[in-house]
Amino acid sequence: MNILRYKEYVGVFDFDPEARLFHGDVAGIQDVVTFQGESVSELEQALRHSVEEYLSLCEKTGKKPDKPYSGDIRLRLGPALHRDVAMAAAASGLSLNAWMKKVLEQQANETLKQ
Repeated sequence: MNILRYKEYVGVFDFDPEARLFHGDVAGIQDVVTFQGESVSELEQALRHSVEEYLSLCEKTGKKPDKPYSGDIRLRLGPALHRDVAMAAAASGLSLNAWMKKVLEQQANETLKQ
């Protein structure tokens, strides 16, 4: 997966070898925001432009722009896994929230670098 970031928005993109064009969408929002370019620098500029156009349109129409994610998630783990992660967090000297955040950050970074 190829990603670019602008403000709090994340653009996910691919390269179309037939069209010789990068194209992408802003991920994590319900509205459709797209961008494209012939080079990575054009793609970055197009992402910035598309996000700014989206925010401007939202302001003009009085619509609240979608935000990618709030930062709050709720997990259902089951009692045994809940106990195990709580014990792992305590053994690491971290709160359960801090431990889970650390583990999720590590996994996300590892996955997104592939």
